[in-house]
Amino acid sequence: MAIVPLILFVVAGSGTPGPNNTIVMASGASFGFRRTLPAIIGVNTGFPVMTILVGLGLGQVIEQWPFILDVIRPIGVLYLLYLAWKIANGPTDVAARSAGKPPGFWQLAGFQFVNPKAWAMSVGAIAAFTGFWDSFLLEVLVIALAFLVFSTPNTAIWTLIGVGAGRIISKARHMRILNIVMAGLLVVSLIPAVIDTVESIS
Repeated sequence: MAIVPLILFVVAGSGTPGPNNTIVMASGASFGFRRTLPAIIGVNTGFPVMTILVGLGLGQVIEQWPFILDVIRPIGVLYLLYLAWKIANGPTDVAARSAGKPPGFWQLAGFQFVNPKAWAMSVGAIAAFTGFWDSFLLEVLVIALAFLVFSTPNTAIWTLIGVGAGRIISKARHMRILNIVMAGLLVVSLIPAVIDTVESIS
């Protein structure tokens, strides 16, 4: 296994815009970094766990019964649309932000299993970076560890971007616009999953 290409794959995949990053950025803007920390940990715990499960046999199950992804994908799309609606209608003033409830650890850890981008990255990593060592299990564990170590800073950075935006914005109307923009970004990130869902139905 080539470690450097794996790291580059992880950094590029986890650092680009997607559902996880948009959610933590929105949470950072509304609730701050400390209150978003459980969500950051949830993302970067759930995804490596999912990667290990994919490596240990879930990937083979999906290859044998690909309709499973056809079921998971629309569930993920609907859940993301629900999250986009919550983000768009998130708190807009300081008092409301402090009283609101950010996404939690279990919510984001479990979300990885219906996140279309997470499935694509996990299956892609297992396919591309295994088969080089004598121990397949060790390769899978190294891939999961790479996601844990190198994705976490990216998630934290996206959260800090949201925190910075939330601190700059003082007017409720401007915060509402930011919430709507981030909700729109989340919806845009769904386009590939929606296309795949429509193609699978047709």
